[in-house]
Amino acid sequence: MSVKAFELVPAVERDLLMGDKARINIECIECCGKHLYMGTNDCFIHHFLLDEVTSSKGKLTYSARKLLHKYLGLKKPVAELRAASALERLIVLCDGIVFLVDMVTLETVPSAAGGGAKIRGVTAFCVNENPVNGDPFCVEMGVISSKKRTVQIYMVYEDRVQLVKEVTTPEQPCAVSVDGYFLCLALATQYMILNYNTGASQDLFPYNSEDRRPIVKRIGREEFLLAAPGGLGMFANAEGVSQRAPVNWSESVIGAAVSFPYVVALDESFITIHSMLDQQLKQTLSFRDGHILQDFEGKVILASTKAVYVLVPLPLERQIQDLLASHRVEEALILTEGAQQNIPKDKFQILHKRILQQAGFIQFGQLQFLEAKEHFRKGQLDVRELISLYPLLLPASSSFTRCHPPLHEFADLNHLAQGDQEKVLRCKKFLISYLGEVRSTEVANGCREDVDTALLKLYAEQDHDSLLDLLASDNACLLADSVPWLEKYHKYFALGLLYHYNSQDSAALQLWIRVVDGDLQDSTRSGLYEYIVDFLCSCSNPDLVWKHADWALAKDPTIGVHIFTKRPVSKDVTELNPEEAITYLGKHSQALLLFLEHLVLERKIKKEKFHTHLAVLYLERVLSLLSEAPADEERLSRARERLQALLRESNLYRAQFLLGKMENCEQLLLERATLHGKLEENGKALHILVHKLKDFSSAEAFCVWASCCRDSAYQQQLFHLLLEVYLDRSLPGKSQAAAGGGELEMAAVDLLNRHGEVFDAVRVLRMLPEGWSLQLLRPFLGRAVRASMHAGRTAQIAVGLAQSENLQLLHDRLKDRKKPIFVSEKKGCHLCHNTFSEPDVVCLPGGAPVHTHCVAQRVRDSPTKRQLTNSSNHT
Repeated sequence: MSVKAFELVPAVERDLLMGDKARINIECIECCGKHLYMGTNDCFIHHFLLDEVTSSKGKLTYSARKLLHKYLGLKKPVAELRAASALERLIVLCDGIVFLVDMVTLETVPSAAGGGAKIRGVTAFCVNENPVNGDPFCVEMGVISSKKRTVQIYMVYEDRVQLVKEVTTPEQPCAVSVDGYFLCLALATQYMILNYNTGASQDLFPYNSEDRRPIVKRIGREEFLLAAPGGLGMFANAEGVSQRAPVNWSESVIGAAVSFPYVVALDESFITIHSMLDQQLKQTLSFRDGHILQDFEGKVILASTKAVYVLVPLPLERQIQDLLASHRVEEALILTEGAQQNIPKDKFQILHKRILQQAGFIQFGQLQFLEAKEHFRKGQLDVRELISLYPLLLPASSSFTRCHPPLHEFADLNHLAQGDQEKVLRCKKFLISYLGEVRSTEVANGCREDVDTALLKLYAEQDHDSLLDLLASDNACLLADSVPWLEKYHKYFALGLLYHYNSQDSAALQLWIRVVDGDLQDSTRSGLYEYIVDFLCSCSNPDLVWKHADWALAKDPTIGVHIFTKRPVSKDVTELNPEEAITYLGKHSQALLLFLEHLVLERKIKKEKFHTHLAVLYLERVLSLLSEAPADEERLSRARERLQALLRESNLYRAQFLLGKMENCEQLLLERATLHGKLEENGKALHILVHKLKDFSSAEAFCVWASCCRDSAYQQQLFHLLLEVYLDRSLPGKSQAAAGGGELEMAAVDLLNRHGEVFDAVRVLRMLPEGWSLQLLRPFLGRAVRASMHAGRTAQIAVGLAQSENLQLLHDRLKDRKKPIFVSEKKGCHLCHNTFSEPDVVCLPGGAPVHTHCVAQRVRDSPTKRQLTNSSNHT
């Protein structure tokens, strides 16, 4: 694809060069700064001064002024010119002779004493632009000799030339280029690379010099451009390797030059310009009768036989903008990145970022969103440039203005989409994705409010699931811009979250309550009532909790009470006073009951007031159900179970007060028995259970739970009391008859057989009637006998162990008495560390001697001694 990279500008017109002499032809050219030298076929050198002139429209032209011309006197065409500006000399090849000419006067330089200034028998030469000699006033030159297959290396000085190296080649060379120690040669049948310092060579590829003119062009450090068979321009480095893909030019190329990043080639009718970056043909210019193409210090000059032209490159930015205007994004990027080495680093970074941003917008307009996003990311696009395309997304308070000159041609999204709503929707989905990715990165630095507000608006408009995630996390959404947008799309729950994030909890609650009450419609959040309750649970403002708790309790007391029961304990949440909460819940009986259960049963608060209050509520509930006709047995049973469990498990309520409330209620005998037990009136409790309720299993259970936290003696006493109640014969006869003819006796037998280990067997045998069969009591008696035997044997073992320990101690004591104890004035007491002054000592276990008074003091101070003094002598 074409691009205008160069313009062909005339430099020296025909009339200025030759006047009326029609047979004069240009044979060679050389340019050094503003100085242009031409060698002609009539053995003249012409010297021109080229001035660059820029028009008001920025177009570059050249004005040439002839300074001098000089006849060389050899009557042969001037074949080659090369400038040695450091020496102020021109190196001239004419009639097979290389000699030096003064750059100013064009006079031939005479030979210096002791050295010649001419080289004869030369077919071609070239200057080494990467010299290995460090002398700044010396030029290195490679020369092809016409008589033998050699290449000669010369040092050119101001007034003489000096041969330093002669290198033999396999064939006669016809073209040469030098870089450092490396010679790139076009031989008769092939190209080759030759290191004249080491002699190493590398064949490149075959080439027939008789078919077409060879081209050997140095284009950079240790890199050459060669004309290869098949119309290819091949690149080769000093190692003989091609690191660039070849360019495909014509078969009849007669000259080539490089103006990075382009390769310029000249054939009989055209100038072709290829990119070195992608090897594509970029431009073709018509140019007839051309026969010279060379580049001088970045300036590409062409010549026909009669005139000279300069190939002026267009500014790189203009080329890139032309490519972007044609939507050739990849070519523009390749050109930009390829030109990096020719542009200062700071300037390149700015240019590269802008080109990437423009490329991104071009691909955005083509709905190539993945490519656009990548270019936006690499170009570090100010995300507001993209947001500004979408009407009303940027906050009204944003100070953003678009880049100038603009990065794109779109006024807004509507202009881009041209009424295509599908395209608009795809663009919005892309922006949602892009903003979601960049909002937490450096891209959003300095414009987080604009990004988050735009994202909120898009989420609301598109009914996107991420709206709530955005508002529930750290965000910078502007309240003033977001409120009307969320209201417009009925996102009231989301608006409440935004109010909450901005510390306006009261506004959030009022809005959510209106949604729950049906005043506003928003289906975003299912279970909004439960959410409000949870919100109040964790609300740090007690005034808001008290203000809205009534509404929550009125809606559903069982859920509303969670405001009080599920309130977290933390530094940020103020704890509500339980007594204040109880007072507040007085008008919500069900919620009050649940709150008291929370305090007593879950939090285990040890406060008589709460326990009594809960028990009273349980009791009132039971009495209320009992008064109903007909009574709901299932509900009554559950209510009594809760009351009974509290009465059994709690020890903090006022038992006498509760007993007074159910004194005359014969339906609550079991509860009354429990209360008597709490008052230590165990006889009354068991009397009710056994004689009034006839509930023997409950009587046994009473004995178990009433003694669960007491010692074994209390438990034994309680079970003996129950046995006495079973065996009590002092009741009136009708009561005995009502007992079912021995029912109490059977209950007594079962009690003994089930809990025999608790009873004192001797005492039981004394209590039992004489007429009872021992067979009935066989389990109890068997267990009692085994328990007695076990206790006796255990005591015997304990006595035996004590006797064994005592015997061992006596043995150790006797062993210590048999050992001698050495005492001297030099030996110290192990307790006071003083020396001994008399032989009376006490020996500690292990044989260490101590003072008698030290031992006595230690025994007196020993806590074990004090305990033994106060203890009994029982062993």
